[in-house]
Amino acid sequence: MELDGYINYHWLTSPAEIDRPKVMLEAGINAPSEVSTHGSTRRPLIAIRSSPWKAGHETNPWHDEFDLDHGHVRYFGDHKPTTMGLPGATRGNRLLLEAARLHAGTTRDERLLAPPLLLFRSITVHRESRAIVKGHVEFCGAAIIERLEHVVQRDPETGRSFPNIALDLAVVVGRDTDGIDMRWIDDRRDEALGAETALRHAPDQWVRWVKDGRVAISGVRRRVLASSVKAAKDQQPVPGTIEADVLSTLYRFYDGRKHAFELLASQVAAEVLRESGARYKEGWLSRSSGDGGVDFIGRIDMGSLAASTPVVVLGQAKCILPSSSVSPEQVARVVARLRRGWIGVYVTTGSFSKQAQIEIIDDQYPVVLVSGGTLASTVRRMAEASYGGDLDALLQATVEKYAGAITHRRPEEVISM
Repeated sequence: MELDGYINYHWLTSPAEIDRPKVMLEAGINAPSEVSTHGSTRRPLIAIRSSPWKAGHETNPWHDEFDLDHGHVRYFGDHKPTTMGLPGATRGNRLLLEAARLHAGTTRDERLLAPPLLLFRSITVHRESRAIVKGHVEFCGAAIIERLEHVVQRDPETGRSFPNIALDLAVVVGRDTDGIDMRWIDDRRDEALGAETALRHAPDQWVRWVKDGRVAISGVRRRVLASSVKAAKDQQPVPGTIEADVLSTLYRFYDGRKHAFELLASQVAAEVLRESGARYKEGWLSRSSGDGGVDFIGRIDMGSLAASTPVVVLGQAKCILPSSSVSPEQVARVVARLRRGWIGVYVTTGSFSKQAQIEIIDDQYPVVLVSGGTLASTVRRMAEASYGGDLDALLQATVEKYAGAITHRRPEEVISM
């Protein structure tokens, strides 16, 4: 049942008393065959395996993002630079496109047939002073496809662009505080059981989503509040990675001209907020003297295109040594400028102290904290998307455009832009 301290996935998906093929995890996107039952067909599940140690490699030029504490995963399909045809040409992407249609279903009958996405990621295991990166997977939860979009990615090895799909997944059960009853999956694989009966061992969160649809996602999404406070090392890139090199380059570049970092921070804030689906509009930079804790201003338009309201975004940028931390007093400067309904964004090359994070959480301040790790990964993607991977060109552009981005205007004027 266990191997090296991890639950044996194959033991779970093919127990001795049930004679069915194993659900493999050899590819990134895996699924058993559909079963025909009671006049309809259903796919029992789709098993997703992400391999963080391969990110940026020629066999995996994309980088999946797992934010399990907030129940969100950004997952890229399996189209590669060498794949011919549109993003649906690969079996994995066809499975996801098929599942997305059911997950977006507007009726309960459609959602009953929707296959749960079981998420796994490869874990490095140390055995006898050796790091083993293959063969061990960690269960990360079951997920609902919240959004699917077609994207263009760039292969970091060849510089070649290629089409793919990207999914935003809402994780509804997770690896630490809960899990899933594997009888749910066994039932979904049993062609003798109808879709309604196959729901009997499903997690409560899944049952609620099947009943209420998209409006239920915010209520069933997994959240772990106790894990919101991160240690300094968890806010920084892993040493020796490309992101660690990017962050080091950022600090060296802006050391001595830290005002120009404000423009980069403004652009990063825009990327981070847009990743969540927000309609963000960049405003301007404030003057370097007398900014009162505000370096850049932006706006989020909340709601639909037909019915929306603008929200002012105040941003603070702090270029410090990556090993340094931002204190509660420094974050409080941004908080003090916020009016009712406004939000803040704090972008730094360093980390946020434990106390600064606790005060933000306990007092429920609407401030987004962007530390060095998120900054580096976001800047890397920006360079690949707009500068052909040339980080120096991106940074130099912020210096050249800095003076023209400064405006002496009141923050609330961004609403009328």
